[in-house]
Amino acid sequence: MALDPIGAIQGAGGGLGVRGVSGTGYANSGGNVSGVTGTADGNGFATALTGAVDNLQSLQSTSNQLAVSAVTGNLDDIHKATIAATRAQITMELVATVRNKGVDAFNEIMRMQA
Repeated sequence: MALDPIGAIQGAGGGLGVRGVSGTGYANSGGNVSGVTGTADGNGFATALTGAVDNLQSLQSTSNQLAVSAVTGNLDDIHKATIAATRAQITMELVATVRNKGVDAFNEIMRMQA
């Protein structure tokens, strides 16, 4: 099961439960990233990143649609829009952090070669 940043604090009986990030869809309980096994050519990492970005776009699109529905008065439950917006924001922060760590790692490798 994937880690859900919004639902992570909701567990059985209201306790603290560790669930996956359903918002990202690339972390599961099996430890594999999107079912991708480690490959020497780096395609698994590229596939995981592509999946993360595609899922982020989907989350942002859903959030935007729910926000428009909320503004026009067509949304019955405002909580859906709030949760979708928060899920998209947290996933965006996660993707930006992974990008920043990747750039830092690249810069460190370049420093080691110089």
